[in-house]
Amino acid sequence: MKQNITLSLDSELLKSARVLAAERGTSVSKLLAVELERLVRDEQAYRSARKQALSILDQGLHLGGGRPDRSSLHER
Repeated sequence: MKQNITLSLDSELLKSARVLAAERGTSVSKLLAVELERLVRDEQAYRSARKQALSILDQGLHLGGGRPDRSSLHER
């Protein structure tokens, strides 16, 4: 369900936004809606990636090391 909102913008900003929207063949309202959707989507993706990265850090990474056999280190 779509809802309308009211924004207060500087008159020069609104003028520039109208020109930009016209150049893109859309309305200021649609231009703002698309940008807000992108902003929210990017933020959600960032939070998800951050959560996953922190989870991996909490688990730790196995780097293939281990304790070497002492006798094999001193073989001649």
